Amino acid sequence: MKKILCILTAVAVFASNVRADEGMWMLPLIQKMNGKAMKDLGCRLTPKQIYDINHTSLKDAIVQFGGGCTGEIISGQGLLVTNHHCGYRNIQKLSSVEHDYLKDGYWAMNRAEELPCEGLTVTFLEYMQDVTAVLDKAAKKGEEAVEKAKAKLIEDAGKDHPHCDVEIESFYDTNVYYLIVYKTYRDIRFVGAPPSSIGKFGADTDNWMWPRHTGDFSMFRVYADKDNNPADYSIDNVPYTPKQHLNISLKGIEPGDYTMIMGYPGRTTRFQTSPELKFQIEQNDIRIAARTVRQNVLLEDMLADPKIKIQYASKYSGSSNGWKKWQGMKLAFEKLGIIERAEAEEREFNEWVNANPKRVEKYGTAVSDIRNCVEAIKDPSLAFTLAYESVYSIEITTFAGRMKSAFQKALGEGKDTTAALAGAYDVLAPHYKDYSFETDRKVAKAMMKFYRDNAKKENYLKNLPADFATMDIDAFVDEMFDSSSFKSEETLKNAIATKGAGIFDEQTLKTFMSFSAAVFGPYASVQKADGQVRQARKAYTAGLLEWKKGEPSYPDANFTMRLTYGTVKGYSPKDAVIYRHYTTLDGVMEKEDPNNWEFVVPAKLKQLWKEQDFGQYAMADGKMPVAFLSNNDITGGNSGSPVLNANGELIGLAFDGNWESMSSDVMFEPDLQRCINVDIRYVLFIVDKFGGAGWLLDEMTIVK
Repeated sequence: MKKILCILTAVAVFASNVRADEGMWMLPLIQKMNGKAMKDLGCRLTPKQIYDINHTSLKDAIVQFGGGCTGEIISGQGLLVTNHHCGYRNIQKLSSVEHDYLKDGYWAMNRAEELPCEGLTVTFLEYMQDVTAVLDKAAKKGEEAVEKAKAKLIEDAGKDHPHCDVEIESFYDTNVYYLIVYKTYRDIRFVGAPPSSIGKFGADTDNWMWPRHTGDFSMFRVYADKDNNPADYSIDNVPYTPKQHLNISLKGIEPGDYTMIMGYPGRTTRFQTSPELKFQIEQNDIRIAARTVRQNVLLEDMLADPKIKIQYASKYSGSSNGWKKWQGMKLAFEKLGIIERAEAEEREFNEWVNANPKRVEKYGTAVSDIRNCVEAIKDPSLAFTLAYESVYSIEITTFAGRMKSAFQKALGEGKDTTAALAGAYDVLAPHYKDYSFETDRKVAKAMMKFYRDNAKKENYLKNLPADFATMDIDAFVDEMFDSSSFKSEETLKNAIATKGAGIFDEQTLKTFMSFSAAVFGPYASVQKADGQVRQARKAYTAGLLEWKKGEPSYPDANFTMRLTYGTVKGYSPKDAVIYRHYTTLDGVMEKEDPNNWEFVVPAKLKQLWKEQDFGQYAMADGKMPVAFLSNNDITGGNSGSPVLNANGELIGLAFDGNWESMSSDVMFEPDLQRCINVDIRYVLFIVDKFGGAGWLLDEMTIVK
């Protein structure tokens, strides 16, 4: 208990010395930790106007969108805006060759035209409560007591908050715990989005790059029952009435203007040691190489067939985003000497620890324990990563594995074979909408060859059948695919009727199980080592917090709501290169290439530009703004987050980081790290002038 109090005290005391642009700050602590710094930087809001558990505040307008992005409510009628790439999967699911909303865009012209998004959820934060003391007290009685204490806290909070979900999340590597109450809405409808030629302009080439000219936004609406509570989709549901919605500013931005971002950053690892960083690079090398092979196969088929392009659009986009990020991360690690800086920090930390016997007792073996654990898990973890990124990307075998698991689960619940097969089929069937059998066949050949070639190098083949090392993979894949019952929804349905559970005796499943056994057998040893790593990391992080008084004290991101603040700011990536803080529609036209799918410009957008028909959304010089930079500290999960000015008004949506800061998940680099944001004026211009959906602006609160 004493250790925890020391940690929390240290955090609260030295936070005011932290750089304004660095940090993903916890909302309940901003009044104590960040209030003065935010005010000094230009913020005109009080901390309670940003976060208050007893009254409405800005946090009530911010949502977790779909479990992996951020969105914000921009009207009193539940209208929501997020990134185009955040809505991409849902837009893809609603699309067909006849109605390709990815290619052509879509705008509902009334409520009746808003399209239900099956499975999409939007989550609001109700409140957070520090429960560290309760769990620390329970920990003295053992792990079982801790779990009972957690269950009691969750149960009590659930009784007090109907229609809500309750979680307990750890911070600072399990040194601090918060109980968090959420309310999740399940009836979400697609309102509109520009075509991908705007929402994804620049695609892979411009991803993670500046200058940027992407109109990365989409709009949805949250629906609720008549009492404003979450409900499954129903025609009787009504637009959600929010506690708070964001006002929208058309006043524009200037260098040095205050910027604040609220959202749900995913994962950072800024307390990582050098052994962990080295291991991460090794894993990323495998991921980059594997995805290069797979994406080349997918892209070839996507460009050749409009149907396959729709089917694989979201899969390809999700894969390529990480693929490019990991490449940038490796380059940034090398350029900025990230590992060397971590090693230097560890030496200094150990010197500080060794200067005091009490510190030696608490933290003396933390770094060496982490190093030993990393060495223990490295080989089985890398083998798993190789398999996951290659052979586990073959859809037909994973279909078989998924169906077998669902079948066995149903049998375990007491269902007979017929009912269990029917239920397992229902689980799998929806996946065929976005599946190409022949594309998957090509992927299978490429990825099995990739796995074999790379597994040979690292001796990862030892748990696989001996003939795998020499077999004709093309012939093996063709035979497996041609004979498989899992090739289509129709063939699977027919096979169930004729073979019953015999479908699980096919080579398709045998192949999946063979790789699973080979990979998961050795991987089991990782679980024990992972527990040891967590204990060592807990000690190391506690030591860092005690040692680094006066430096950043925010916890790693973990998909909980955070706040980051900074300013509008350009940067200089290298000698004689200076990037200004914004881009305009002129840059879209300069990049236009009608022969390159990434840089096609819609005819209507070109016409609006030629006529300079920008309306109220133009800058003072008549130019149309597109994107701007700020030095806010963000990561994945922040996509779609609102960028707010000093008054808390919406000025943009965060959607990317710059190439030079790809190491930002492990170390903040103030001179280079920038957040790329789409200007809200460009968003409204596209909605109004390009999309013709000006009726949506009527429900917004726009400040000029």
